Amino acid sequence: MSKQKPRENYLERIPVHNTAIRWSTDENGIVTLEIDNKGFMNRIAQKLLKKPKVTYIHLDENGSFVWPLIDGKTNIIDLGKAVNDHFGEAAHPLYERLSQFFKILDSYGFIQWA
Repeated sequence: MSKQKPRENYLERIPVHNTAIRWSTDENGIVTLEIDNKGFMNRIAQKLLKKPKVTYIHLDENGSFVWPLIDGKTNIIDLGKAVNDHFGEAAHPLYERLSQFFKILDSYGFIQWA
């Protein structure tokens, strides 16, 4: 009988910013991620299709609250507690929304995992 590896609890994962991404916060607290469009295909698109060298991604209010809290030490459960303290019921369903947020950030390479 083989032993199965215990399943990882996604909420216990610890996100880390991708250091290649610059970000800033405006006067309203909205975070903007600056993504450099590098690589051969991006250079072609920039020349032929006038695509920008930098793409700006503006996070919503919830994402702008969470992004600065990502420190490479805090897991999603603890980030969720901070979100709940700040937004209350407006953030619910809390962990479903946070999980989806981090899955999207991960799929675009905006974060990594500690």
